[in-house]
Amino acid sequence: PMPDPNVKQEDIKVKERNLFLVFVSGSGQLMAGGQVMDLRLLKDKAKEFILNPLDDKDLPEKKVTDIEMPDGSKWAYPVSEGVISLQNTRDTSYQVYIKVQNELTRAFNEVRDEVAMGKFGKKFADLDEAERKVITKAIPMKISEAEPRKMIK
Repeated sequence: PMPDPNVKQEDIKVKERNLFLVFVSGSGQLMAGGQVMDLRLLKDKAKEFILNPLDDKDLPEKKVTDIEMPDGSKWAYPVSEGVISLQNTRDTSYQVYIKVQNELTRAFNEVRDEVAMGKFGKKFADLDEAERKVITKAIPMKISEAEPRKMIK
């Protein structure tokens, strides 16, 4: 939903290492993480950003968070501080924009499936509601959509 226009929106400060910028131009060219990229590589690059499996200092920080399990116990999980920022120009086609958005969503869904398999032995879609809440807290879908830009020619 759109934010209330009467409420002042504050800029959220995000450390550079915690931000994965994905930019789509009107010509359909994709730039992600500061490099021109083929759409077919975006999902895997986004997954690497979300997970930061090698604790790379150039990828997002993780904050160990106690997540309440359905049985009342706690699970300490390193939740990513990363945010994917999707930006496009006003002349970007809707079709290209949706393809990019779908790849980013697929990245989060695959990571959630992997974490769910490791924790509960089943895919995210097969979890009950309480288990799904656990995985959603461990892998929050942080995709920020910036307002389209008008490019100066």
